Amino acid sequence: MAIEAINPATGKLIKSFKEYSPSEVKKILDDVNTAFLSWRNTAFEERAMFMKNAAQILKDKKDYYAKIMAQEMGKPIKQGKAEIEKCASVCEYYAENAERILDLEIIESDASKSYARFDPIGTVLAVMPWNFPFWQVFRFAAPALMAGNTGVLKHASNVPQCALEIENLFRDAGFPENVFRTLLIGSGQVDDVIKNPNIKAVTLTGSDAAGRKVGETAGRMLKKTVLELGGSDPFIVLEDADIKLSCEGAVAGRLINAGQSCIAAKRFIVVKQIVKEFETKYAELMMKKVIGDPLNEDTEVGPLARDDLIEDLDKQVQKSIKLGAKLLTGGKRVKGLGSFYEPTVLTNVKKGMPVCDEETFGPVAAIISVEDEAEAIAVANDSPFGLGASIWTRDTDKAEQMAREIDAGCVFINGIVKSDPRLPFGGVKESGYGRELASYGIKEFVNIKTVWVK
Repeated sequence: MAIEAINPATGKLIKSFKEYSPSEVKKILDDVNTAFLSWRNTAFEERAMFMKNAAQILKDKKDYYAKIMAQEMGKPIKQGKAEIEKCASVCEYYAENAERILDLEIIESDASKSYARFDPIGTVLAVMPWNFPFWQVFRFAAPALMAGNTGVLKHASNVPQCALEIENLFRDAGFPENVFRTLLIGSGQVDDVIKNPNIKAVTLTGSDAAGRKVGETAGRMLKKTVLELGGSDPFIVLEDADIKLSCEGAVAGRLINAGQSCIAAKRFIVVKQIVKEFETKYAELMMKKVIGDPLNEDTEVGPLARDDLIEDLDKQVQKSIKLGAKLLTGGKRVKGLGSFYEPTVLTNVKKGMPVCDEETFGPVAAIISVEDEAEAIAVANDSPFGLGASIWTRDTDKAEQMAREIDAGCVFINGIVKSDPRLPFGGVKESGYGRELASYGIKEFVNIKTVWVK
C-alpha cells in the first residue's frame, strides 16, 4: 500500500511512500525496546539537554516545518508557525520541570521511610491525527521521553512527511538512535503493533470510533491508554457579555485550522435577549475572513485536509437546513480547485439536526438560542462529548459557578479553549479519558511505585 501526501489546496500528489512491512515494523519495535533499556537510566539533566536541543531546532526551522504542514494538510502558514512555536514551548516546559514533577513523593506510614517513585514503563505507541501534525505528537513525546520512556509514532497517513521530519528532529537533537521512531503504516497494522509485547501503553488522539477500536485492543492486552477524542464544544454567551469581544472569540474559536479541531467552538449557545445582535455581528465577521492558498501569509482559512471531509461536512449542513436551520452565510464549497468550504453560520438550530448533535469538523457554526444560563448549561451538557467549553460574560463569579456544572475537561471564561503545557488537557464522556500536559500528563505513562523501608 502506498502512503501518499496530497496537497489539499491543489489536489496534486506531493510524494508517495511505501508502507513499512510487518517485518520492518517488528524490527523497529525491537530496536526501540533495546534503546529503552539504556535510555531509562539516563539522568534528567541529559534528557533535558536533548529536549532543549529539540526546542531550538523547532525554532530554527519554524518556517520549513510550517510549509510542510501547509502543503500536506492545508494549515495556513501563519497558524503553522504558531503551532511550531507551541511545540518548542512544550519541549522547554518538560525539560525544565520533569525532574521536579517526578521527584520522590515522601509519604508517612508505619515504615521508617516510605515513598512513591515514578519510573518509566517502556515504549509508548502514539496514534496521532493530521489536524495538528506537530503539536499532537510533541505534547505526547516531550513528557514521555523526559520520563525515560521511548516512543513510536503511527501518524495519520496523509501527513507522512511531517511524521518523518519529527523522527529526524529528535535524532538531530541528540537523542540516542531509536529512542523515537516513526512507523509509516496504515490503520490495518495498528492492532498488531498494540499487541506487540514491546509496546507498553498507547495514546491516541482522533475520532471516538478510532478510540473505541484502539481502546478495545489495548484493553484485551491490559495496556494503559490515554484517549483524546472528538468534541462538540459549547460556546455560551450570556446577556451581559461583551458582544464584540465574544463574536471575535467565536470567529477565532471556530475557524482555527479551518475549523478542523477537536476543541474548536462548535455549538454557540446564546441567550435569546442578545441572539439577534450576536448573529448579525458574528456572520459579518465570518464573511470577512480571507480564504485561499495556505502558503500565502494573508490567508486566514485554508482548505479542509481531504476532499471526503468536505462531502461529509456539507451533508451535515444541508440536512440541518432541510430540518429548519437558517443559513446566515456560507453553506457551500468554494468553486475551483482544492478542498475549500466557505465559513458558514447557521441559526435556529435545534436538537435533532446534525450540526447540533454531531461533531462538525470544518468551518461551520451552529447558533442555538436559549432562555437563560440554566438552559444554556442544560444544552451544553446535552451532548455525547465533553472536551472543552467556554463562557462569555462580565460576571466571572457567576461563570465560575456555571463551570462547576458543565461536563467538560476544561472550561474557559472570556477566552477560547486552547491547550497549554502548564495546564492538564483531556475530556470526559465520549471525548475520551486520561490527561495530557502539565504534571498529570507526564504521570500517565509511569510506574507509580511504592518503596517501603524498615
